[in-house]
Amino acid sequence: MQDQIQKLPKVELHSHLEGTINPKLFHEIAKRNNVDFDEDIFDEDGGYAWTDFPSFLNAYDSVSSCLKNAKDYRDIMYEYLKDCSSQNVIYAETFISPDHASDCGISYNDLIRGCAKGIDDAQLDFGIIGRIIVTCVRHLGPQKGVDVAQKMVDNPHPYVVGFGMGGDENSFKLIDFAPAFNIAAKANYPCTVHAGEICGAESVWDAINYLPVSRIGHGVRSVEDEHLLDVLKNRNIALEICPGSNLALSIYPSWESHPIKLIMSKGISVSLNSDDPPFFHTSVGQEYQGCADQLGFEIKHLKSISTMAIKSSFADPETKLNLLNKISQS
Repeated sequence: MQDQIQKLPKVELHSHLEGTINPKLFHEIAKRNNVDFDEDIFDEDGGYAWTDFPSFLNAYDSVSSCLKNAKDYRDIMYEYLKDCSSQNVIYAETFISPDHASDCGISYNDLIRGCAKGIDDAQLDFGIIGRIIVTCVRHLGPQKGVDVAQKMVDNPHPYVVGFGMGGDENSFKLIDFAPAFNIAAKANYPCTVHAGEICGAESVWDAINYLPVSRIGHGVRSVEDEHLLDVLKNRNIALEICPGSNLALSIYPSWESHPIKLIMSKGISVSLNSDDPPFFHTSVGQEYQGCADQLGFEIKHLKSISTMAIKSSFADPETKLNLLNKISQS
């Protein structure tokens, strides 16, 4: 079955580009940019060191600080998509953070230019299709969110297909970010937002009540409210589920306790995702394999997840149709 899973066309809708930088690539970029860094960001095994969600965010910011120009973003996008393609991922949407880029002295247009070059090069070399979701950072506040959304709308690019928000779920209230999301939605950008990961079902309610979202990043704690599950199904709001991330951050103690099977049994659309793969020692392929090994998913279940992911993606209709045909013929 492992060989069947490897060959299965896969889809990723939830990864943070800055969070895909593996330690080897980090060292390469830091060296060429003459960036000094504290060795404490690595653990004894050479991976990234963190202990809880706040320290993970700090480690994420430290790793992102090595980025200084468009080429850096080209390289991390290219390497991320290259790695995805080796697991037979046919389509990937990844979150990029203009605020992180700005902190490193990189303009919005240079950020997009670098990412687009990485997408083009990866599609040419590996056939994978990559797209971008621009995100604001929740703990930086609502005004920063408005600034990011407006910059995205004012500088359209065909590879930018949506708007979202990550960061600390305990910061501010989701209704505070309605102005930012409304800017994106009024310009016809579909939206997603992190909720129901660190915080409970009430955060998902806030997301779907106050923001124009068609997807929820994570959303696993929706299972704490039976009525919410019904609403998600009836409103066709998809969940971007990241089991490996949830386990690494101790949202759930084990695969057996993870609620993805329950969520799917309710008829809710889901995708399987790696989130920040080198931080959580995972990959898209490992997420699919884990669901098979730990939860008993069969190929038909995993194939249906890829199909649901394409349907809930922010890709254009022609791309969706082509990718759905590729999955159905596999």
